[in-house]
Formats: sequence, structure tokens, C-alpha cells
Amino acid sequence: MGKENVVVIGLGRFGSSLAKTLSEYGHEVLALDTNMKMVENAAEFVTQAAQVDATDENALVEMGVRNFDVGVVAMGSDIKSSILVALLLKKLGVKTVIARAHDDLHGEILEKVGADSVVYPDRETGIRVAHALTTPNLVDYMEIMPRYGIAKVVVPQALSGKRLEEIDLKGRFGIKILILCRRKEVIVNPSKNEIVNAGDTLVVTGTDEDLKALRAV
Repeated sequence: MGKENVVVIGLGRFGSSLAKTLSEYGHEVLALDTNMKMVENAAEFVTQAAQVDATDENALVEMGVRNFDVGVVAMGSDIKSSILVALLLKKLGVKTVIARAHDDLHGEILEKVGADSVVYPDRETGIRVAHALTTPNLVDYMEIMPRYGIAKVVVPQALSGKRLEEIDLKGRFGIKILILCRRKEVIVNPSKNEIVNAGDTLVVTGTDEDLKALRAV
């Protein structure tokens, strides 16, 4: 994911943490909520924040939502509204819609109305989802301490057939490879001579800034 435009709708704990992390990564973030206090809090760290009823299609159009690359429906327990907002974002041409689901049934409905990805608040955090959005091929992230974590990264086709020494994540980005997973094989502290293939998974660790550099791989 390059420097893209992201609209985050719903500024509770999940939505605000996601919006803040994306902003820290240099993305343009529009934050929307009906609660003015939440909007004012988000205005301190996002590109733009506004008090808007996102179930109103005309209001979304006025905010220029149709020009955004990614839309995140981070609304809480208002299931009906979240489904409607996800539907409106797709209708307005937002390329990728990610929606927060309250439970599995809610998630299934969101998928049926066109959500490209569904996340669950009891299983995900806004910070974790933001990292997944920001870094291509990153399939999981766990924060160990502020701005430092462990991530699982799927090896892209461009690196297939290369030795870990050639990829040199440590030298290039300061990222340490902890584990190489290949089908049912798990290699802890893999040798620099190990050859990786597209679809293999690397478990790596580093600062958030280091992990962000994986976008260049």
C-alpha cells in the first residue's frame, strides 16, 4: 500500500486507533463520526475530521468519499448502519471497503453487500489492521511494546527463489527473521542460505518504522 487516501467511519477505540496509526504512516485520513467529541479528538492526528451521518449518501458525496482508495467502516454495535454504510461506500466507487463486524452473522452480511474484508473487534485491534493495510503481504502483527512488534509476512513472487542472504532484511531494514514457515515445515532461526518461495511465511521482528520499510520489498 503506497500513500493512499483512507476514510475511517466510526471513531470509537478501534476506529480512532486505526486512523491514528495510518496517519502516523503518512496516509491521508478522513475521519467521520456523528459524535462531535470523538471528531474533535481525531482532528488532532488525522488529515481531516468531520461530524457526518455516514448513512446519508449525499453527506458522503459532499465529503468527497468517492475519491478515496480505502473505506473502513469501524462503527460499533449499530449493525444496521454499518451494513448500510458499507453498501454506500461500494456504491460510491470506493476501491477497497473494510468493515468491522459484531459477530459472524454480521460479517457474512457485510461480505454479501460487498465488503472486501471483514474484521472482528474481539479478534483484531485498530493498530493491527492499520499495519496490515500499510504493509503488503503482512498477514498478522502483534505489538510487543510501543512502536515495536512481531509480524508474519508472506513472501511475494518477486522474492521467490532467493536466499535469505540475498534478501538481507537485517542489513537493509534492520528486521530480524525469527521463523520460516514452508507448508508444514517450520524452521526456527533459519540459515542465511535458506531459499524462500512465493507463499512461504516469514515471522519477523523490528520497530514499526523497520516493518513499514517492507513496502519496498
